[in-house]
Amino acid sequence: MTTSRLATAATTLSSPAIATSNVTFKASDGVEIYGRYYRAISPRALIVLFHQAHSSKDEYKTIAPRLAAAGYSALAIDQRSGGNLYGPNQTVEALGHSADYLDAKRDLEAALSFAETQKLPIILWGSSYSASLTVVVASEHVNEIRALAVFSPGEYFDQSPTMIRTAAAKITVPFFVTSSKDAEEIAAAKAILSASPSTLKVQYVPITGGVHGASTLIASRDPDGAEDNWKAILGFLSRLNL
Repeated sequence: MTTSRLATAATTLSSPAIATSNVTFKASDGVEIYGRYYRAISPRALIVLFHQAHSSKDEYKTIAPRLAAAGYSALAIDQRSGGNLYGPNQTVEALGHSADYLDAKRDLEAALSFAETQKLPIILWGSSYSASLTVVVASEHVNEIRALAVFSPGEYFDQSPTMIRTAAAKITVPFFVTSSKDAEEIAAAKAILSASPSTLKVQYVPITGGVHGASTLIASRDPDGAEDNWKAILGFLSRLNL
């Protein structure tokens, strides 16, 4: 069980279809998790967004509004394993240090618990190390989510070198995987997706551009490939019949 608090004041973004609010909730061990909620008008689903290493919810400050404009509300959080790559990580700042990747699993689970209170279909979305953690969390809550989208997943955890493939074997919901154009990333993504018995599986390999993690959707980070990557993920979302 988690407790949550939604900021009472909302800031309207440039699109009239989007408003954003600050949100906080507690993980199961009491750590305060900070996030930002982007609300779409008449949303089809809620996409829960998890960032890569050394990053924060601001990894999604251009991505989440575009998702909301397309009809998907979005929740981006600051995990306890992160930093200021795109902007301050309030969870790390409050904790006083960045934790190990696996410790952040509690944060993903808390975000899922918060998302369930919103009474919308839930899509989990991860970037780099959190892409892998997202597969694990999804495998443990597969009946609570509608789909999974992960950017540059891999077997990043030395404690169990097949943890992510083992988790993927339990994923029966629609499953989207992408990566950079790096051969090792592509192979890792393929191995993870291949383990899933889902009947709707998509591996998108960038034709041009392509960078690590969800950054591949940010034009300033991937000017050659961002728009093609957007077409791929929005195309996948459109197939979910939400």
